[in-house]
Amino acid sequence: MTPGKTDKEHIYDAIYDVVRCVPKGRVTSYGAVAAAIGAASGARLVGYAMNLCHGVRPKVPAHRVVNRNGLLTGKHHFSPPEKMQQLLEKEGIKVAGDRVVNFDSLFWDPMKEIEI
Repeated sequence: MTPGKTDKEHIYDAIYDVVRCVPKGRVTSYGAVAAAIGAASGARLVGYAMNLCHGVRPKVPAHRVVNRNGLLTGKHHFSPPEKMQQLLEKEGIKVAGDRVVNFDSLFWDPMKEIEI
């Protein structure tokens, strides 16, 4: 454990490490990230961490984390809210109606893709 860090900060660091692994042009879900850190019912915790990651270094690509249906539920934490969609589209991900088009084929599962 790093001296001076709270348990929450350690958990957020683990979440950020997983999210940093999501490749450009792919997306993952809050629940998938939670499962990867051993907090299977911690999707909401991942959402809180994504909300607080703006300004964290190295950068955390929070725009690549969506809900289990591919919806951009975290977009209101970007400034402006359209920024999340713009970042995804810059990476070649199509979004329609606040939802990732072809979500199933673009989904990146950290449990299958990285060794944790």
